[in-house]
Amino acid sequence: MIYLGADHRGFQLKEKIKKYLEEKGISYKDLGAFEYNQDDDYPDFALAAAKKVSESPEVNRGILLCGSGQGVNIAANKVKNVYSFLAWNIESIKAREKANVLSLPADFLSEEEAVEIVKIFLETKFPIKGREERDMRRMEKIKKIEEND
Repeated sequence: MIYLGADHRGFQLKEKIKKYLEEKGISYKDLGAFEYNQDDDYPDFALAAAKKVSESPEVNRGILLCGSGQGVNIAANKVKNVYSFLAWNIESIKAREKANVLSLPADFLSEEEAVEIVKIFLETKFPIKGREERDMRRMEKIKKIEEND
């Protein structure tokens, strides 16, 4: 399942991403915001989605949006077994490790860029051929950090 979350600054772009997911027949659950409210707070939506992803982190995915993408990214990465990656352009998403949450900066992406980034995020399978050993080694190091907290 894909879980979506966005504050007021990411709300409109989240709605565009939902249309893309619907067109592609991709199942998702929107965890808010459900309407534009300039006084809402990004941690509420980021944590709701991240907690759902953490229930089955190998299968579930999350897509989070706020103005800079930084806030939702930081909040999501506080949840155990969630690995959020901030993508600010199409090239940046190609360089990520095994992220299960995608954070997007709604203030800095066009609808077309955001949809392309989401497409790459959802289609990329891990480990990436030729990078299997190093990707797994790095993910194990990150898991050890979580275990020591």
